[in-house]
Amino acid sequence: MEVRNYETVFILTPVLNESQVQETVEKFSQVLKENSADIINTEAWGLKKLAYPIQKKSTGYYFLVEFTGAGNIVDTLELAFRRDERVIRFLTTVLDKHAVSYNQRRRNGEMNQQKTKKESEAVAQ
Repeated sequence: MEVRNYETVFILTPVLNESQVQETVEKFSQVLKENSADIINTEAWGLKKLAYPIQKKSTGYYFLVEFTGAGNIVDTLELAFRRDERVIRFLTTVLDKHAVSYNQRRRNGEMNQQKTKKESEAVAQ
């Protein structure tokens, strides 16, 4: 089986308190670990406004998880999302090698440095 890179973004209902949010995120991390996936990166994007109301909610807690896995790992994870009423939306995508390197550079903060370098060159002229 081929190991692939994935990225999933999921949105939790805004009625949860901080400990419930942490517990929910930990639950999905555990689902990935139990199915021999390697979690590369997790990011909490916080409470954000939704583009349109979902289940009469206008905000939600956004989370991003990058992981590698093989087999039916996505099916297993998405089944766990569907079974949990705290999750109001989720989307999982397969990352190609360009997306993987982009994410790595973004995590290392290289994106802002390149922009700053160009800005400083423009100011120097």
